[in-house]
Order: sequence, then C-alpha cells, then structure tokens
Amino acid sequence: MNLPFRTGLGYDVHSLVPGRPLILGGVDIPYPLGLAGHSDADVLSHAVADALLGAAGLGDLGRHFPDSDPAYRGISSLWFLRDIREKMASRGWVLGNLDGVLVAQKPRLAAYIEAMEANLAGALETDPDRINVKATTTEGLGFPGREEGIAAYAVVLLVPREGDHGAAGL
Repeated sequence: MNLPFRTGLGYDVHSLVPGRPLILGGVDIPYPLGLAGHSDADVLSHAVADALLGAAGLGDLGRHFPDSDPAYRGISSLWFLRDIREKMASRGWVLGNLDGVLVAQKPRLAAYIEAMEANLAGALETDPDRINVKATTTEGLGFPGREEGIAAYAVVLLVPREGDHGAAGL
C-alpha cells in the first residue's frame, strides 16, 4: 500500500548538571549547567531523531546509536540527524516538516531558536521554512520547573522523495 506521508513523534529528557555544555539544536548556549548524557545530550536533536526514525519505521535512537558504544561519547547529535537523513533517503523519504518544543524553566531560549532551526535544517538538508522550534516553561511545575532538567518533543511529517514513488510502500 502506498502512503502519501508518514508521521513520527519524539520525546527526550536529560538532567541539568554542572561541568557540561548546554547544547540545544546544535547551539552552544551560555549557561552554568549543561545536560548529562553520553553524546552531547542535545535533547532537541534527540527528540527530532526519534521522531524521524519512528516515522520511517526504523526504531529509535538507542537502537542505532547505543550509549554503550564509545564511538558516540561526546558526539554532536547533529551527526545523528545527518546519518538518519541518509537512512530515510535510502528508503525514499524526506522531511516534509518538523515541529519541536523545548520545555525548560531556565535558561530563556528565544534568542537561540533561529540558530537551532538553521542547524536542524542544515543537518537534515532541508529548507529552514520546514523547521519550527518553540520553547516553553512549566510555570515552575515538575522537574523542568525545578530546573532539574530539560525536555523536548518533536513531531515530523515525512513525504516521498521527489520522483520516488516506491517510498510509500514501506
């Protein structure tokens, strides 16, 4: 059965800790705390990665890039997105659009959103107009509100690569 599109949902969360850089959407954000993790712990890119993999029927981030593999220690999560884009393309899919949400009480992220969108668009080799990122707080509620961590959600739409009508048969 040929499908005209596929959707995916991604979610990720990491705790805030001292001694680590804060990387979101590939942007190094000046802040005294960073996110704990095996790679650069970029929750936005991780949520996007899981959404893309899910939409393409390719499992999840841990399946492709396990945190037990030392090759991925400290790696940029934008690298994961470039690799996933190639996997999607090999199955005939490209990004239709991406909508992402960062959930953090602090730091304020509005000044960095445009750079995040540009980085994600570059890694996914797509028009920046197909990428939307927003940030919200939790009004002091839950772990983001207590400034213990940052969460991210992403929803993606995949469409068949132009001229590739076989992709929808996945």
